[in-house]
Amino acid sequence: MSARVLRITGASAVWSPGLGFADAATVECVDGRIAAGPTAAGPVDTGLVDTGPVDTLDAGGGVVTPGLVNAHHHLLQSAFRTLPGTRGVEMSVWLGRMREAYVAARVDPDLVGLAARVALAESLLCGVTTVADHLLTWPPGVDPVQVAGAAFDAARDVGARLAFVRGTAGCDPDAAASSVAEIHATHLPGARGGVTEDGMRQLAVGPSGLHADGPATFAALGEVARTLGLRRRTQANEQVDVARAAELYGRRPLDLLEEWGWLEPDVTLAHLCDITDSEVALVAGSGATVTHAPACDLPMGWGVAPVARLLDHGVRVGLGTSGGGSNDAGHLLADARLAMQVAPLAGRPLDALEALTMATSGGADGLGRPELGRLTPGSAADLVVWDVSGVADAGVADPARGLLWANPGRRPRHVVVGGRVVVRDFELVTAEEQVLAAELSEQCTRRRIGR
Repeated sequence: MSARVLRITGASAVWSPGLGFADAATVECVDGRIAAGPTAAGPVDTGLVDTGPVDTLDAGGGVVTPGLVNAHHHLLQSAFRTLPGTRGVEMSVWLGRMREAYVAARVDPDLVGLAARVALAESLLCGVTTVADHLLTWPPGVDPVQVAGAAFDAARDVGARLAFVRGTAGCDPDAAASSVAEIHATHLPGARGGVTEDGMRQLAVGPSGLHADGPATFAALGEVARTLGLRRRTQANEQVDVARAAELYGRRPLDLLEEWGWLEPDVTLAHLCDITDSEVALVAGSGATVTHAPACDLPMGWGVAPVARLLDHGVRVGLGTSGGGSNDAGHLLADARLAMQVAPLAGRPLDALEALTMATSGGADGLGRPELGRLTPGSAADLVVWDVSGVADAGVADPARGLLWANPGRRPRHVVVGGRVVVRDFELVTAEEQVLAAELSEQCTRRRIGR
């Protein structure tokens, strides 16, 4: 059988965390993988590979980067954006109002699937090729296997990679752990390390945080994660987390997580808005990874993580948008710019390439996915072509840094996932964007969400 080849030509520059810059480069993808690093000498030699017809994608003077990795999202919340009474309030108030909205909307697999399709389509149209979805809403009587299946099916339909995090927020510990095993057996049969062979589906576990879950939940999900080889994720050191830990245990959240076995290399901690210097060192020494979500935390007044300090201590940091209930958007590139803008207030300035690395390989490392977020030989052929020909990019001396500083709300011209073009000439090719939007809007109206 001949190999499937995609050749990206005409780029003015290619950037990857593992390669730096290549000028006037061509990128060659063979059977969903990067065949070789970008080269200025033209198409790479694929050796003895029997190639069939070559699909050429014109980058037209644009900038090529790896596909972005959104390391922390709540896809369901895309059906609950800008709800009245959910802006500029304390986190404890916000959590209660969101919970009321979920109950009133009667969350079920249909709503989960429609919201996920919209959020994942939005992600692709913003250059994000992999999304970690931390689902925390599990209504009584609704089958978790069907819920997870709705999210995985949505990702398949639009062509995105999905890391589905079976979360908890006050769920029964044993039932939650049992459902993880059932989801794995149903939707990832034969998967190794919680990732399917094609890399399009991943399963992880994740208590919401100790503000909602106690040691029994962390223990139960930790045990099923060890049994199945899954990554672990949780949210830590947010406003409500710190207050709840002090109230219930007289301790700091990270002290408890360390005691409960949740400060280890397979764990990713989201947010960390309230973290001391000694806790930065604690996280660094544990090998745990971190996800920064500035466009959730900062506008809501919940704080901002000291990202530069974490990076300077050797912590691997990814970037996430968090969900539509607090961020309202899934534009990771714009959030990378915000991360740069607020970083001096929490330590030192971030360079644009540090922020871009967080949005690519940083998030991939937190998922245990070294093949993502890079354009090195053998990496997954997930990449984005950014158009830089407009007036917003005129006069930009550094095209990669300019992606963030100039016109950060841009849409990508092309997006490729696993060697498959899913966005071409700014349009989603796997689904009708307007149809997806209309379907979710109809459901929101019918369920009176936001009314």
